[in-house]
Amino acid sequence: MRPVSRARSSAGGRRSSRVLTTSASSRGWCLARRSCSFRSRCSIARAPTCTIEKIPAIIDTVFLDSHAHLASHRFTTEEVPDLITRANEAGVDRIVTLVTSLDDLEANLEIAGRYSNVHACIGIHPCEVHDAPDDAVSKLAAVVSDPRVCALGETGLDYFHPAPDGWDEELFRERQRIFLRQHFELAASSGLNVVIHTRDRSGCASFEDALVIYDDYRDSVRAVFHCFIGTWENAERVIALGGLVSFGGVSTFKTAHEVRDTISKCPAGSFMLETDSPYLAPEPHRGKRNEPAFVRHTADRIASLRGESADELAAMTNQAAAGFFRFRKGA
Repeated sequence: MRPVSRARSSAGGRRSSRVLTTSASSRGWCLARRSCSFRSRCSIARAPTCTIEKIPAIIDTVFLDSHAHLASHRFTTEEVPDLITRANEAGVDRIVTLVTSLDDLEANLEIAGRYSNVHACIGIHPCEVHDAPDDAVSKLAAVVSDPRVCALGETGLDYFHPAPDGWDEELFRERQRIFLRQHFELAASSGLNVVIHTRDRSGCASFEDALVIYDDYRDSVRAVFHCFIGTWENAERVIALGGLVSFGGVSTFKTAHEVRDTISKCPAGSFMLETDSPYLAPEPHRGKRNEPAFVRHTADRIASLRGESADELAAMTNQAAAGFFRFRKGA
């Protein structure tokens, strides 16, 4: 596959490319994304104090799940060890678990502290900004130096869901933009990168607005647009800023022709793999609860699509993740 043009080899290198313009034909991708209700009320806080060592994978080729929600209310406290075990048995030897609000911050940090191969990404999801205090990102700043933390997010812009009761829609969207910018400010000062969510009812306004904000920080921060289902033209615009896209279970769906075209054109080093567990399970588990082990199904489909071996895909996506996330504890 083609190498990334002038790609940065690590999180420290920065690009100076400007945002590319978009064509009308590339604006229709922000559709059919999953619900983003992130009321992750979880009782994981009563966790054991000991660290459970990573279970060696029984498969030689190992992958990384760059985006999961292990503290989701859809996973019980008792299930988490089995989720980690099944992932390792499937050859998924590292997992990034995403914070979506201050309510699940401690739960995700505790999971990351308990398992040597789990790392936490901390942020305020755009669907949660109405409930978050004005200083929520400042509260995140208090833990960015924690070795369990590897990036900031899940943040972003969600223009799909209507504004909560009592909120004007434009004011709600503006609050999302303020929070996204605050995440970038914190990223710039802490040396971490940013995981972005975008979703629209129609068109691509959230993607466009997020890209404009990203452009302001392109010299000091990298961003990944997670669960990417868009056109190659829009993926190319992200890559031009030094960013990444990440592909999940949607890429295995029979109707996902556009994203498969994007996947086939993405240069090596420009994308990662994810599950977005417990959401968007890949075929053959579509419609069921997703989990990190299922990244293997997505990986198999993408490797076949790109004409690469599993080893080749694992090497390039793991290297991309290692350059994006700041892994500071044992793996």
